[in-house]
Amino acid sequence: MVENQTQTPSDWVEKTLNNVCNISKGVQLNKLNLQNSGSFPCINGGISPSGYTENWNRDANTITISEGGNSCGFVNLIDTKFWSGGHCYSLGELKSTVKNEFLFYALKGRQNLIMDLRVGSGLPNIQQKAIKKFSFILPKSKTEQQKISEILSKVDIAIEQTEKLIAKYNRIKTGLMQDLLTKGIDENGNIRNEETHEFKDSELGRIPVEWAVKRLNNCIKRSSTITYGIVQTFEHIEDGIPVLRTIDLKENGINPISQLLRTKKTISDRYKRTILEANDIVCNVRASVGDFNLVSKEYTGCNTTRGVARICPSVEYNNGFLVWFLKSKTNEHQMDLLIKGTTFIDINIADLRQIYVLIPHRNEQDAIQSKLDKIQLTIDDYNKQLKKNKSIKTALMQDLLSGKKRVTSLLKEEANDS
Repeated sequence: MVENQTQTPSDWVEKTLNNVCNISKGVQLNKLNLQNSGSFPCINGGISPSGYTENWNRDANTITISEGGNSCGFVNLIDTKFWSGGHCYSLGELKSTVKNEFLFYALKGRQNLIMDLRVGSGLPNIQQKAIKKFSFILPKSKTEQQKISEILSKVDIAIEQTEKLIAKYNRIKTGLMQDLLTKGIDENGNIRNEETHEFKDSELGRIPVEWAVKRLNNCIKRSSTITYGIVQTFEHIEDGIPVLRTIDLKENGINPISQLLRTKKTISDRYKRTILEANDIVCNVRASVGDFNLVSKEYTGCNTTRGVARICPSVEYNNGFLVWFLKSKTNEHQMDLLIKGTTFIDINIADLRQIYVLIPHRNEQDAIQSKLDKIQLTIDDYNKQLKKNKSIKTALMQDLLSGKKRVTSLLKEEANDS
């Protein structure tokens, strides 16, 4: 059991970094000496390695702090031998009173304060004298330090495993999208290929003979048109009509209604063609072009702004399938060719109406949507778990690294068990 503590425990002490370790800067490597891959990463001023080399100047399990650049103050624990660059502080020669992994978590928990030490505007950096004076608290007991580190490490492992699962299923989704949205599924539930099925040439490449190619504008309800919404919403009205802006559309979802800008009803009523209904499709036509999303029923009655287009598919089409196709690499290529402007990216509504869409028979549309929705739900579940694990870690770091919650009872239980 973890015990609550109302103030800093008496058996914890405050230390500055120069009291517990040696802080040294690395040696800058010429970019010409760095490779995209190699035996040892070069750790510099960023979050990720700046390249790889066949040489190293620091041992594995060394704590680093970025010295310069936009990420200066970033704390990391490098689990392999590495080359420490000129914009990297390395913490070595730790005193016997502090455990290396605990020191990493203690600094990671105060990373925002380390980042506040940065000076300079063009290329910010953290001076070595400031790092040396940076203070933190720690338990005198190395056993307690070890237990705190073990608890936080377990959460880190859970986060890492979940991230790997998300990456795995995203790779599977990418492959499935490519296969299902260009080859489809035959009557036996198998993905088609040209060795066993008949294909034909089309405006979007080789496709199954059963499929049609249509303009997006020919897939919508007769009573609607593909268009964008309110040109000028003016000020936010607390009880007004919610409107979707470009910033509200993400790769896989729409911002909650509570976060949407609201405009006057009289303004929204002048743009009735973009008042949303459930199962409409919306997409960005300005800035972040091409984030297609299906509108759920909670957004019924919302409107869109100048940067968001409304698409109302006809009833013979599976709206979910259309969204998946519009998110595909095939359509992404079409969108890239249509993007207008260089300083401000946008797409002309007339061009959007004319993009090509691949159309299987309705039952195949349903099957493709079902398969892709299923894997997306798996990814969403893992993303929720990841968010939960990160929240748990944040809370644990705040409590355990401040001494607010103690692990002494856990240590007693372990001692009794032994």
